[in-house]
Amino acid sequence: MVKGTNPIFKFDQPDPDVICVDDTFYMISTSMHFFPGAEILRSYDLIGWEHASFVFDRLDSTDAQRLENGEYIYGKGMWAAALRFHEGIFYVVFVCNDTHKTYLYRSSSIEGPWKKSNIEGFYHDCSLLFDEGKAYLVYGNTDIWLTELSEDLTGPAEGGLHRLIVSDKGNPNLGYEGSHLYKINGRYYLFLIHSRRDMWKRTESCFVSDSLDGEFTGGDIFEDDLGFGNSGVAQGGIVEGPDGVWNAVLFQDRGAIGRIPVLVPVTWKEDENGKSVPEFGVSGKAPREITAESFRPGYEYAPLTGSDDFAYDPEKKFTEDRVRFGAFGFKSFWQFNHEPDLKLVGTDPEKGKLIVRTDRCVTNVFHAKNILTQKMTFPECEAQVTVDGSDLNDGDFAGLAAFQGDYALVGIRREAGKYYAVMSSFTNNTGDIWKLGEDAATVEEKIEISEPVLKVSVSAHFGASPSEEDHADCFAYINGERSRIGSSHRLRFRLDHFTGCRFGLFVMSELAPGGTAAFSDFIYT
Repeated sequence: MVKGTNPIFKFDQPDPDVICVDDTFYMISTSMHFFPGAEILRSYDLIGWEHASFVFDRLDSTDAQRLENGEYIYGKGMWAAALRFHEGIFYVVFVCNDTHKTYLYRSSSIEGPWKKSNIEGFYHDCSLLFDEGKAYLVYGNTDIWLTELSEDLTGPAEGGLHRLIVSDKGNPNLGYEGSHLYKINGRYYLFLIHSRRDMWKRTESCFVSDSLDGEFTGGDIFEDDLGFGNSGVAQGGIVEGPDGVWNAVLFQDRGAIGRIPVLVPVTWKEDENGKSVPEFGVSGKAPREITAESFRPGYEYAPLTGSDDFAYDPEKKFTEDRVRFGAFGFKSFWQFNHEPDLKLVGTDPEKGKLIVRTDRCVTNVFHAKNILTQKMTFPECEAQVTVDGSDLNDGDFAGLAAFQGDYALVGIRREAGKYYAVMSSFTNNTGDIWKLGEDAATVEEKIEISEPVLKVSVSAHFGASPSEEDHADCFAYINGERSRIGSSHRLRFRLDHFTGCRFGLFVMSELAPGGTAAFSDFIYT
């Protein structure tokens, strides 16, 4: 047996969907605006996980996906994928909230290659069901619809089943969404998330029917917050392991760190009609301590975050090992803030340096291309990196970010031929949680330094309750001494990014494009 604690991840992994094939569990989650996207993780016990695949490197390469012409997809991109395995083929289906398209990928191997197609229409938070030679999507917000797909899975079937199956009309907070539909022992089980009507609190619901054209009946089945201030645990899939044990993998809002998966045991009981219905949790609650059967005892999982010496050629690694180096040839725990422009990114393997060049001027870090990011972990984490600014232009700024809607930056800046250690920050005060800030960051502290090379670090702390403020602190190593620079910066989860806070390696130009920064010795603790 393997032991663990809830939440099972210590970082942002929203909208999880989990399947089991043979002795292996696979999980997909929302990747939003980060590329490569639609990451699939692998586990043999539901507690330990590692990277298995990115479904796509690029989507449609629109201006917004490439951060071109002032456009972007922060808070949009790929949402709430469904992962299924049917007759030897893996399927991934999701919508993209910037293109308003529905994407279907399929592969005979979880590691790809994945073949891309589209399904006509837009199906919010969709779930894919194969049943008796037909395929269906269940989807929607507040009103939940069931639509039969054509045989080639390119759109709705002509004359096929299309019906409203449940509705949460009038909910003042959040109506039903996050559909997950299964056929289990001849019955159809639909799992949904919504909020309680009297307060904001995520709650899990289940509706059951004996047929797809019959009535779905049910309601709320699980409400718990793991003691985290009414932040409910809900939305995700259920899965049966090789040993016949059922679990749900749901998520919980945890402040600036993001939305974190929680493992909830599922058992089955008979209702008053003698039919099976699911029960979530232990005495109705998500357990803090969890155990699970390992189907690969002693297996060591590759880390999902980590340090990097950049002593490799990304193009070569991408060809040789796309599992461990799936982020365009960088280690698979990295993702770019948008689709990268690889003409501007490379490494010097002999010197162990990541090299990034700018090709335009920007006013804030959101519009900077090729920010290489990693997820932060709670309750605390820190990253440090050495930045060589020898090839920066005047007005260039390069370093390490606490990357989110309200961000903090620390690094090296060149002004009038001189170099400075700088900490700057941005807080969005528009009052609109969806609106991305366009103002420049505020410089909190600037210290002249004698050399164009600077080691910096960012330390993040995430509270044990919603009342405890999440924050990041920045440090610069000047004359060999580590000193805090700038003030402690509050981190907030906002819908402008809709993701948990990340570390990000950035370079941006304000006066003239073409400046270059080199990053080395990235250490994650």
